[in-house]
Amino acid sequence: MGILSASPPTMSPDQALEFRSRNPFWVTLKDLGWVYGQNLVVEDRWGESADELRAAAFDLVRLKVDLLWSPGFSPAAYLLRETKTIPIVVFQAGVDLVADGFVASLARPGGNLTGSQVFQGALVPKRLELLKALVPSLSRVALLQDRVTTTAVPNVLIRYTQQAAVAALPLGLKIDTFVVQHRDAFPSAFFDMMKARAQGLLVMSSNFFSRRRREIVDLAAKHRIVTLYEHQQYAEAGGLMSYGASNDEMLRRSAVYVDKILRGAQPGDLPIEQPTKFELSFNLKTAKALGLTIPPSLLQRADQVIA
Repeated sequence: MGILSASPPTMSPDQALEFRSRNPFWVTLKDLGWVYGQNLVVEDRWGESADELRAAAFDLVRLKVDLLWSPGFSPAAYLLRETKTIPIVVFQAGVDLVADGFVASLARPGGNLTGSQVFQGALVPKRLELLKALVPSLSRVALLQDRVTTTAVPNVLIRYTQQAAVAALPLGLKIDTFVVQHRDAFPSAFFDMMKARAQGLLVMSSNFFSRRRREIVDLAAKHRIVTLYEHQQYAEAGGLMSYGASNDEMLRRSAVYVDKILRGAQPGDLPIEQPTKFELSFNLKTAKALGLTIPPSLLQRADQVIA
């Protein structure tokens, strides 16, 4: 199996071993009979630019692996350019796979791509409502986007920005978009947010951002900006709050698809899955550091409260 990610591994071999022992994707694969390094040989490749991702995708396809797995759609887009035969399982594609022409339908994708998709833009209204409920005086919200690894799917950023602008109007919010163009651009992006007097921040999800979540969380804390993330792992890393699809459940489902394909199923026959469970998380320690009191009405709705 080949895995293409949008940033390099950050764990030592021992840390990676411990991670696989608790990550729902790897745990589920093991439960289904696939043991990493034994009957499941994994080739990891990564890229932090269009050129690097293109080269990494070419390399994986050249190896003639049995299956390709992509966290997010950007890596999958490069894999699709290199092969129309090797099965590709995408995890939480943030694009409309049907509308953008990557699959024939959700029920029967056809071709060599299947997996899951999450319309993150459709969740923007809810996320902005949560920010406004937490800070009623909020008027300017920054939107942080990744252009380092999303050049293959530019429509994603355009749609997301448009949906955010529409959702902001009834809440009396102004949206300013800040785009990370390269791996070292996070500090300057936050500096520009402060110049624009942003009071809140919505961080768009991507595999590239996820691998750098600690840096993003630390910068948000340094600049004391009220931030909402799309995945629970950010709150667990010290982020203020998150609202999005349940990562654990979708990782388990992704592992099931990998198992089915490795046992002979055709990707084109496996439906594109969409999330059914969404989770709201708060980090109370971070809230206290920001001088915020989370209203009981919000805490009651939380699926996870980190003390």
